[in-house]
Amino acid sequence: MDIFSILSDEVKGFFGIGGLLDMYKSGDYSKLLTLDGVFAAVSPIMPLILVIEIIRALVYKRFKIEDYKMSFIVFVFNRFVSRFISIAALAFCIGLLQKYAIFKSTFAWYWIIYGYIVWELGHFIYHYLAHKVRLLWCLHSTHHAPQSMNMFVNFSHFFLEAPYADVIRTSTCILLGVSPPLLFLIMFIDGFWGTFIHVGENVIKDGRLGFLNNIILTPSHHRVHHSKNPQYLDTNFCNLLNIWDRVFKTYKVEDRETLPVYGITRKMNPNSFVDVYFGEIFLLWKDVRKAPGLINKMLYIIMPPGWSHTGKHSTAKIVKEEFDKQQQHVVSEQYEQTV
Repeated sequence: MDIFSILSDEVKGFFGIGGLLDMYKSGDYSKLLTLDGVFAAVSPIMPLILVIEIIRALVYKRFKIEDYKMSFIVFVFNRFVSRFISIAALAFCIGLLQKYAIFKSTFAWYWIIYGYIVWELGHFIYHYLAHKVRLLWCLHSTHHAPQSMNMFVNFSHFFLEAPYADVIRTSTCILLGVSPPLLFLIMFIDGFWGTFIHVGENVIKDGRLGFLNNIILTPSHHRVHHSKNPQYLDTNFCNLLNIWDRVFKTYKVEDRETLPVYGITRKMNPNSFVDVYFGEIFLLWKDVRKAPGLINKMLYIIMPPGWSHTGKHSTAKIVKEEFDKQQQHVVSEQYEQTV
């Protein structure tokens, strides 16, 4: 296969137009009445919104190449490094665990609701651990490194994160009775919405989406998740349904008076691929190497980011607690001044 064929396949794959082109070449549009045909028809929508996002930024002179550059470099790197790992992990989990499922669901509408609730549980577990276990944060931090929100951020991940996420989400769904066909439908919906909630302010300034903000997780909720404001840290781990964030008390609504500041809390070079992709791994290695004793070395790997063997922790929980104390102190002082 020559370089032009490879590039053509990559472009068709990114924009999701392969299925539509196949239908156009065959002239058989009856496929649009099937589930695969519907997927083929709606797949290009998210890439199209991404293009619109960039065009709007150019028209209104708000386009900054650095907002997209690093996410694009990470995307290209991952395409070559991890092309088949996630697919293999998915197939492995289904083949290994399907016989242990507590029951088998069908394709009825109520099973779709059940399946999505279960999927969100798996997504919450993966996402929560990605913020609370430092080794897993090393994989996830690449996604949080961008200092602006746009839909290309959705493609910015460490190459091992997707397999790890798919193992947890797929295992949860299969064991709790979600059939593979239903799982694939849910994964499509989740990928569709997961891309959309990264939409930038250039396309949707107020990401609350009106009344939907009280029902589902909107771009506004995900902007909160990606921000490094103390009060916003480690919130909104779900993707579409906020049920598990509410159950585990990690649900957070965007404060109209507090604009999200995107990125990760440590000092970093957002234009350095090495820092964005490997920076957290390097810092973890430094801490493990310097830590006294095997137990402390292991704790650096499994404890939350910010944990220290010295007891001087700066985890997200502690940062939020200190921020809340400061806010209470400020409110108290303001009250005393008015009395």
